[in-house]
Amino acid sequence: MLPLPPPLALRTLLMLLLLPIAITAQTAWADAPKVQPIWQLLDYLAVDYAGAVDNGQIANEFEYAEMQEFSTNIGERLKELPSHPQQPALLQAAATLQQLVNDKSAPAMVEKQARTLADDLLQAYPVPRAPQTLPDLSQAAALYQQHCAACHGLTGRGDGPQSIGMDPPPIAFTDLERARQRSLFALQQVIERGLDGTAMAGYPQLSEAQRWALAFYIGQFAYNPPMAERGAQLWRDQPALHAILTDPTSLIQAQPASLAGLTGDDANALTAYLRRHPEQLVATAQNATGNRSSLTLARSRLQQTAEAYASGRVGQARDMALSAYLDGVEPIEPLLRARDQKLLLAIETAMLNVRNTIGTQADQATLQARIDEAGAILDRIELTLSSHSEADFLTAFIGALTILLREGLEALLIIVAMIAFLRKSERTEGLIYVHGGWIGALLAGGATWYAATYLVDISGASREVTEGLGALFAVAVLISVGIWMHGKSQAGAWQRYIQEKLSHALSRGSSWFLFLLAFVVVYREVFETVLFYVALWSQGNHQAILLGAGLGCLLLALIAGLFLHFSQRLPFGRFFTINALMVAVLAVVLAGKGIAALQEAGWLPVSLFAGPRLDLLGIYPTLQGVSIQILTLLILWAGFSWNSRQARQAAV
Repeated sequence: MLPLPPPLALRTLLMLLLLPIAITAQTAWADAPKVQPIWQLLDYLAVDYAGAVDNGQIANEFEYAEMQEFSTNIGERLKELPSHPQQPALLQAAATLQQLVNDKSAPAMVEKQARTLADDLLQAYPVPRAPQTLPDLSQAAALYQQHCAACHGLTGRGDGPQSIGMDPPPIAFTDLERARQRSLFALQQVIERGLDGTAMAGYPQLSEAQRWALAFYIGQFAYNPPMAERGAQLWRDQPALHAILTDPTSLIQAQPASLAGLTGDDANALTAYLRRHPEQLVATAQNATGNRSSLTLARSRLQQTAEAYASGRVGQARDMALSAYLDGVEPIEPLLRARDQKLLLAIETAMLNVRNTIGTQADQATLQARIDEAGAILDRIELTLSSHSEADFLTAFIGALTILLREGLEALLIIVAMIAFLRKSERTEGLIYVHGGWIGALLAGGATWYAATYLVDISGASREVTEGLGALFAVAVLISVGIWMHGKSQAGAWQRYIQEKLSHALSRGSSWFLFLLAFVVVYREVFETVLFYVALWSQGNHQAILLGAGLGCLLLALIAGLFLHFSQRLPFGRFFTINALMVAVLAVVLAGKGIAALQEAGWLPVSLFAGPRLDLLGIYPTLQGVSIQILTLLILWAGFSWNSRQARQAAV
């Protein structure tokens, strides 16, 4: 085994497990103080420019001067952001926006450019766009009276006692047309940071929950109680609306004027109701568990894909297409795999075609055709899964059994090969590290289950990144281990190794390396298995799932026992030959699966070709995946050939 000092082993392990989280956290929060003011200016400009220019003429000198100042300020602030591949494109878009303002262009053109730039800004420099939990709205009215009413008035009309003489005057929150252009996120940003060039100061002294509560409360002024009553009826009588606003985050980010598929009156009514009762979205998301909610989410994300692509927001379209598959389709994969394997393959292919169409920058009609194809398959899936209101006993049993066997077999073979090697070479002092690794991975899997169930929603992208990086790490290790084992299978090699090494105990570095490998290969499989079981559990028939999982554990234990029993009886040379070949096969399989996972997460491009798809062998018809598998084979072949040549030379 290659020595790896304990600190480096632990650092490598932590880096592997925390990399997706660290990447997300760094991009999401590091640059927020610089990004948020730019987004605010863009939102303000998009909403208020219409009051400054009318039919190519200046309608309000002060407002127009402010719009010019804001458009200039946006470009200057963008230059101060940290370097990013999208920064030049953002600067060009800002220059275009500034020119549109200077040319007194139509408000619709300026609004579209500002909104697009705002979305692209948050794609390149993400910031948190929703609270961790819904705020307590019971205290919102008191907060408003204390902090806002003096300027904005008791009823939000902008007529508070301190508003006299203010230039510009306080915003009238009761202005419906203006309110329809503003999201709750936009309101919260102004409450948090204030607005340059106005008397509006930020309220950083308030807690995040208080600022969000104020945003929800202020966002109600333009929408009267009769609207809310009608919205309640719409929400109750038209379940299809749940696909438009799927969760509290979608409500917080939505501009009422842009709610797809709704008339102005319906959008106003729905906004009035849900801003007063956002808990309805939480209840809907919790009650609509399982396949129906997943399919609804997939359709919603596909619709958002088409809308974003049509407005030129290619990055957002790509993200929505990824979410449609990872967050909409993958949660129902275990159940669908058990009921209709061909249908699962069809939707995976259709979703991949959607992403490829975006990647090739095809026209809108082509993308819509691909989205329609995926939608038709989603309809077939819903029909298949709705044949029973709850997962039937046999389907749940088979799903639980096959998931455990499919995900557990690869890790099991690697672990038992390590145990067999240590026993065969009488290096039993290393067994504690191997056992510690896989037991630790199971405990970490339990923590993952708890987090996924009670604490956070682990996104599909994070899941695929973790699996992909874990697989590629294991591939690198397995290549070296496979070549090493093959070398020991050559005539006389094992005897020389015994004479040189057996008298020495395993180094501390090698022992921790065993722990690291055992942990990574097992946790990678446990991570996916846990999330699949969480989805399957929501379908019901818990007894069938437990029986399937129990039988799966027994079969895996039987396979491990048989492997260890027969490996002890094999001669050393044949033992290492068989183990080397097995490790080589697993390396090739994991190489394909690792690349496929990173492709599904959007980390790697996808180039399809006409070829077979063999999930068991990790073979997928993409040039990137097959190329890495061929490269893995070539490295193994070169290593095996070098071993054979060295053995022949030693025998001479």
